[in-house]
Parts: sequence; C-alpha cells; structure tokens
Amino acid sequence: MSSPAHHRLLVVDDEPDLRTLYELTLLREGYDIETAGSVEDARLLLAEHRFSAVITDMRLPDGSGLDILRQIEAEGRPEKTIVITAYGSAENAVSALKAGAYDYLTKPVDLKQFRAVIASALSDETPPGAHEPTHGGQINTGGHAAPSSAKGRSALSRLAGNSASMQQVRVLIDKVSRSMAPVLLWGESGTGKELVARAIHDVSNRASHPFIAVNCGAIPEQLLEAEFFGFRKGAFTGASEEREGFFQAANGGTLFLDEIGDLPLAMQSKLLRAIQERAVRAVGATQEVQVDVRIISASHKDLQAEVNAGRFRQDLFYRLNVIQITLPALRDRLEDLPLLSQRILERIAHESGMTAVPQLSLAAQSALLSHRFPGNVRELENLLHRAVALSTQHVLEPEDLGLVTPPVPLEKIEVEVPAPIHAPGGARAEAPLPTDLAAHLDQIERDILVQALEKHRLNRTAAGASLGLSLRQMRYRMARLGVQVNDQGIVLGERFDPDAETEQG
Repeated sequence: MSSPAHHRLLVVDDEPDLRTLYELTLLREGYDIETAGSVEDARLLLAEHRFSAVITDMRLPDGSGLDILRQIEAEGRPEKTIVITAYGSAENAVSALKAGAYDYLTKPVDLKQFRAVIASALSDETPPGAHEPTHGGQINTGGHAAPSSAKGRSALSRLAGNSASMQQVRVLIDKVSRSMAPVLLWGESGTGKELVARAIHDVSNRASHPFIAVNCGAIPEQLLEAEFFGFRKGAFTGASEEREGFFQAANGGTLFLDEIGDLPLAMQSKLLRAIQERAVRAVGATQEVQVDVRIISASHKDLQAEVNAGRFRQDLFYRLNVIQITLPALRDRLEDLPLLSQRILERIAHESGMTAVPQLSLAAQSALLSHRFPGNVRELENLLHRAVALSTQHVLEPEDLGLVTPPVPLEKIEVEVPAPIHAPGGARAEAPLPTDLAAHLDQIERDILVQALEKHRLNRTAAGASLGLSLRQMRYRMARLGVQVNDQGIVLGERFDPDAETEQG
C-alpha cells in the first residue's frame, strides 16, 4: 500500500465532535484530511480536489450521503466511498452498497474497524498526484496487491458464451469486484456458481489474497462453529492443537459460502454476527479477532421461499442478498453450447497432454443441442470428459457422448394410411404436378425451417444442427427463403437469391 501521507480523504459529517474524532484518527495514520458538514460543502470540495476516498455520514442536514455517492458515480470519479449508518439500519447499509459504496460502517463507529476499512479501500488506490504506487506486504488491514490482468482474464475466460444472459453476468462481475458488497449467486446446480465467485475474486484488489470455498452442506452440524471460526487447544475433546477457521484463513481475501441455504438456523445466527461485527471468536477463546473478509454466497434454493418457510433467517438473507447474480441454466442459453463445448475440449486436451483438440461432429452437436442438460455445465463437462476418454477417434460422435436417441419400437409407431382414391373407371387418381417445381420445393424447405426454429425456441444454431446444417448454412437458407427472427418471433418476408445479389453487385 502506498504511503498514507499521499492519500487525501474527505470526511463528511454534520456533528462537529464526530467530525473531529474521525479527522484526528486519520491524521494520526498520516492521511491528508478535508472535512465538510453538509452535502453542499462536500460538493464544493469535490469540485476543487481529487480524493482517494470519501467517508460520509448517511444523514446530513441538506440531504443524504447517498446524494454524494450518486454524484461520484455519475461523474465517473475514482474515489472509493465509505458510508456511516445508524446502528441497526441495515436497510441504509444495503442501499449504500447497491448504489456503489465500497463499504459501510455502523454507529457507534469502532475506530480500529474504521482504520481497517479505510486501509482496505485504499490498498489498491494510486494516490492523487503520485506516479508509482508501491505495495506492501500482507497485513490484516490492507496491503492487497492489484491483480494481474492476465489472471483476471483467465478467470473470466472460462465463463464462455456470448448470450445476453452471460454478457450480463460478466458486466456484474466487473461491477461488484470494485466494492465489499456481499454477493449472492443463485442458479441451478452445475451452472458455475463457484467459477463466478472465483472470477469476482480474481478481478478484484483481493486477488493476491486467499480464496476460500466452503460447501456449507458438507460439514456436520456439530463441527460448523469450529470449522468456521477455529478453535483453541483443549476447547473440546480431541482439540490437541489450535486451528484457524475459514474466516481467519480467508483474511484479506474472499470467503465463498456455497449452498448457504443448507446451514442450520443456529449457525446462521453466528454467521450473521460475524458478518455484522467483522470479527470472530474461536471456540475456547475469550477474545474476538477482527477479520477483513469479502463474503460471496451461493444457493440453488430460493432463499426468499426458505425465509417464508422459516428455514432461513430474514436478517441474514438481507445481509447476503445485497447484490444478486442469477446464473442461467444451460438449456436457456443453447447458443453458447458450441463455444462452451470447444473451450471444455481445449481444456481437456491441455490437461491430458493431447497434441490435437478433439472435435464434435455435426451429429454430436445436434445430439447435445437436443439434450435438456439437467446437470447444466457440469453435466456437459462430464459428458465430454467421458467421450474423450472412451473414443478412439479425433472426431466425437453421438455414441461417444452416450446421447444416441434409442429407436422407437415399430409397434409404437402410428401411421395414418389414407384411403386410396380411384378415378371413375377404376384408374388411380394422380396428384397434380406443381407448375413451378422450384417455388414448390422452396415452400417445403421454408416450412421445415420454420418448424425447426419453433421447436428450438428460435435458436438458429440448434435448429440448423437438428437439420444437419451449420450456422452459416442455416443463415444462408433463411436469407434466401425470407425467414427472419426478431423479438416478436418469426417473420416471413420476400424470397431472394443471395448469390444472384452478389453477382449483380
């Protein structure tokens, strides 16, 4: 972390005594301090100076600390914002974090925690006017080195897909990585919740510190407190040595609590206190220890429904659900399947030391696109791992994936046989021949394309693969036959010949 003397901070509070207390505390740490007693005074100072951080009370005589925060966000200013709220005012704290605050503190402010939060906020900041920031070692109150761009790109690169839902996920990852706001990841099992949590950590200023992932449903209830908070030697039978818990291990970094909905109510209460107080007490210890931990939680359950059923604490849900990221099921983003499959095959080839990356045949792609994927991306990875392991060919076929559609028994096939039509005199009547064979065949092909698009929910990649067509071939035929897809559905327009258009041009 750069020298505190290079950091200029703005403190905004309408109570002179508190303003003086904050100012003296920060001056002792070596920061340059400016103070304001109102929103208007703060705006004047912001117009004149650049600050490393702004510490503001929520309630001000001429407005709210959120007014200052929104101005900073709207102007794209670099200042980190820390909001001070009244004790027990969780709603204000959540509002501040959702509005873009780096972190919040509650009154009465613990000065040790006050200094730690500010140090954490400034740990990756370049002081105004400084040319080369330096980074110190790992300490409890800061010293987080900025992540390398290569590491950040690596984390996000595994989130393959260009669908609108995945683009939104990436935007949210970038946004939430800039603050301490708790994040709740929701999605079906296998959608990649831990991968998203790691991506948030890797692109944040905590990337050089630990990422601790915990499956809350895999720990026996009687061991939860010791595992989360650690224990002292002799605290219980079998405690022959001291051990730190998940919170201490994640200090300075990120604690990912997977399947948070599986925690029993008693442990939920203890977790809530640890999050609120930013401190934990090991089993058998008499003193609490301050921890600097970013909380990311995940669940495949509907936690709001769990709250309504009395199985999950409402106050804990409120603390965890500051920013929610919903991960789409794989069946809802099938357009990402080809790219996702390719990325997974590339990773399998790299991990296995293969010289060439296995490829999926068109039939294998069609089989995948027709599959419902109840296990989502995890199931896709397992299918491809199995196919690569069992196949002796470079190109993977449907049978390698184990997704070959079984033939329908003949006795179950219902065939409607029309009654024969005979012309007078016993001769069979023949169907009239089309007067324009090309137009007749185009209409048949057009109807087939429309049926395939409707069956695959307007997904051109899936519809084309089901017909044995590549996406490029599908686009060509749709353009030639005047079949268009937009937000309202399928639109049929004039047919034209793209090749003829090219020749004329």
